[in-house]
Amino acid sequence: MRQLFKMSAYAILSCIVLNFSFDVQSAAAKSESNAPWWKSAVFYEVYPRSFADAKNTGTGNLAGITSKLDYLQELGVDAIWITPCYPSPQVDFGYDISDYCNIAPEYGTLEDFDKLVAEAKKRDIKILMDFVMNHTSDKHPWFVESASSKNSPKRDWYIWRDGKNGEVPNNWQSIFGHSAWKLDPKTNQYYYHIFYTEQPDLNWRNKEVRKAMYDVARFWLDRGVAGFRMDAVGVLFEDPALKDNPLIKDGKPNAYGDPAMQNKYNDNLPEIHEVFRELRSVLDSYPNNPVLIGETTVKTEAEIKNLYGEKHDEIQLPMNFFFAYLNKLSAPDFRKRIEEAEKMSISDWPLYFFSNHDERRHYDRYGDNKHNDQIAKLTAALLLTLRGSPILYYGEELGMKNNDPKSIEEVKDPIGKLGWPNFKGRDGERTPMQWNACKNAGFSDVDPWLPVPPSYVNCNVESERKDPDSILNFYKTLIKLRRDNGALSQGQLKLLDQDPHVLSYVRHTKKQEILICLNMSSEKQEFDLTKISQKSSLKTLFTTMKDDQSHELSSKLVLEPFAVYLGEIPK
Repeated sequence: MRQLFKMSAYAILSCIVLNFSFDVQSAAAKSESNAPWWKSAVFYEVYPRSFADAKNTGTGNLAGITSKLDYLQELGVDAIWITPCYPSPQVDFGYDISDYCNIAPEYGTLEDFDKLVAEAKKRDIKILMDFVMNHTSDKHPWFVESASSKNSPKRDWYIWRDGKNGEVPNNWQSIFGHSAWKLDPKTNQYYYHIFYTEQPDLNWRNKEVRKAMYDVARFWLDRGVAGFRMDAVGVLFEDPALKDNPLIKDGKPNAYGDPAMQNKYNDNLPEIHEVFRELRSVLDSYPNNPVLIGETTVKTEAEIKNLYGEKHDEIQLPMNFFFAYLNKLSAPDFRKRIEEAEKMSISDWPLYFFSNHDERRHYDRYGDNKHNDQIAKLTAALLLTLRGSPILYYGEELGMKNNDPKSIEEVKDPIGKLGWPNFKGRDGERTPMQWNACKNAGFSDVDPWLPVPPSYVNCNVESERKDPDSILNFYKTLIKLRRDNGALSQGQLKLLDQDPHVLSYVRHTKKQEILICLNMSSEKQEFDLTKISQKSSLKTLFTTMKDDQSHELSSKLVLEPFAVYLGEIPK
């Protein structure tokens, strides 16, 4: 479940001569000329409860998002992924859906949604919905009907099974703790829920379920959405024989005290690919290249490749969780992850992120309590200069911190109550967006659903707009550089040397080459160019270094602690 720097104009002696094969250049050029919009897009995740409250209810809403579109345009984002805003009992804050084709009253109406899409379109911003495919709320009419009788026409829309020897059908665990089965006394059968008990799993082996869900996708595509982020799609299928999952020998219990288990028979079964292809065909029938982003948790980066489909007819952008799980600044570790991603073909486009509504904010995860702002800028530079599409999480462009509950009584997230104190839940990364230094960070005139941290007084949009060295202005500059330079938005990537402290790579197209150097240490580092370059000048595009290096250098670049350097290599 973070500043525009004063820059000195200078030239640095060195030129990197890269000999790319004709085939790679041709493929890259073709990719650039025919690239769909999402390949160059910067995505921005909005948690609607926490982004902007235009109605002073203490909870964010669609009208609030619409009121902040000018800010998002100013930031430079191309598409907004909105986490669930459908009608819901809010057990899992929207991920328990009771109506897929409407808007929750606390967020607004379908008319509010249509206005958001229309206003975003005026600013060349696309809207993506969160598509929760694996489960519904237990209050959804489908499940209410399914649970009414063993003979219900919708009984097979969910996973119902008899118990085994007076116990649950098997040993499968819920991701949110304990057994994944709940007994329904009325019919004396158990239903399966890999998340909360209030989130029964749909049966994707049922053709009627598939048709109903694809019709949901069409409903929102007809309203102008540009695609979907698919929630938890790796767990759509379960082994029909209900085999027990193997326990992990010597594995540590999870935060809820359950034994360590390998989800062999209810995670990433082969049948998911058929669903991906079918849903993709629905999107491909619409104009303007709608996109599928997949919350697809796999065991290795190499497995991500399978999610694109053999014919590139499945998920266009599988999320790279391995990248986000690196919770330390380590040039070798990041290099290894990037190298794995780069083993895929040119047409396999990565999707990177550091933070989201389920992950702690990376300002805290990577910060050392001394250089947090510099590190926030460095991680932003990495995210925005890699080959692939980045997802920003609202507020990361400010350096927003986690604001974790101080006691179990403060916890709103149910899994925080279940896991306390080992796991405090996800409230900390879901606190309101910090717009200004006024009461409640300008989010709402009334007390918001979650408290804002004290740091909002300085860490807010209004203050950072005025500060040329702010994290916000850093993000704006990097996003603009990415947009203005084809090598950064569409180019291929070549990793450079094995320096233990400096992560370096070149982004290149047929027309442009850009060197990126990121010092991931708290000490000055010398980046030696002699092994890979001939003498020539680099055109500095951007740097966080304040030292004047306009004088000639002897083929080396001195990088300040946590420095960022981008230089264009003359063609």
